Amino acid sequence: MMVIRRSFVLLASFAIILVALPVHAAENFINVLTGGTSGVYYPLGVALGNVIGKALPAAKVSVQATKASVENLNLLQAGRGEIAFTLGDSLSDAWKGNEEAGFKTPLKKLRGIAAIYPNYIQIVARADAGIKTLADLKGKRVSVGAPKSGTELNARAVFAAAGITYKDLSKVEYLPFGESVELMKNRQLDVTLQSAGLGVSALRDLATSVDIVVVPVPPDVIKKINDPAYLPATIPANTYQGQKTDVPTAAVQNFLVTHDGVSNDTVYAMTKALWTNLDQLVAAHSAAKAIDLKHALDGMPVPLHPGAEKYYKEVGLIK
Repeated sequence: MMVIRRSFVLLASFAIILVALPVHAAENFINVLTGGTSGVYYPLGVALGNVIGKALPAAKVSVQATKASVENLNLLQAGRGEIAFTLGDSLSDAWKGNEEAGFKTPLKKLRGIAAIYPNYIQIVARADAGIKTLADLKGKRVSVGAPKSGTELNARAVFAAAGITYKDLSKVEYLPFGESVELMKNRQLDVTLQSAGLGVSALRDLATSVDIVVVPVPPDVIKKINDPAYLPATIPANTYQGQKTDVPTAAVQNFLVTHDGVSNDTVYAMTKALWTNLDQLVAAHSAAKAIDLKHALDGMPVPLHPGAEKYYKEVGLIK
């Protein structure tokens, strides 16, 4: 009887110790939220998932294809993902709760991990559509990305600054990159607007199938957008087959984010895995060449997660 009592006391004490332990253990499941499979987020997300899996071998890591920024941020807020890719303007809108951008209330659970590479707003037309400027888009058939995606929000901003509304277009399609390109090959669309890293696979595929024109977004149009997230940039010559000159456009920074319900230990491990395995992300997509630790905190529109902050203090980025 005494043995049983002692065993019970030991078990009870052990249970108290377990309850008292801080809840900073790594998550059992890590879901990486990306974008469409023909964009840049998805291959980078697969590479990121692989390095996170090696850093946290006890966790089951999955990579989810999504409609990108807006869906990703809403999923994070709902606790249905642990790390996600997003455009900076969407992230800012989510934090503020911009309903027109797809956020009914402010998403205050969001936390930052890193600024990564810029998205270039790439407006590509079939050469036989007779489009050379933004004004030439009027009366044309245009795909603007998945509805309420970061790409589609970019399209609205650029078009509005150029004095164009969707009503000015003969047809508006809300499609992912790959589907847009297929319709252009079949002459069912004239233009696709894609907000992504340079050399996005869907546009490379298009340029090898039909002659293309990359439509410039001039600096004066970018100024009219009146949003600090939009910066003047250049799509270098020969980024795509048949593109013989540099083309001015707008760029928007991308970020990796998480939420406040993910433990410090997990976010620390994910942050470290990102920065110590950049070569694997570059191997997955050339857009990752622009990811630089020196700029990891540039323009972060949401609070930094404590787990990420710990890593940046270790490497001297935060004093």
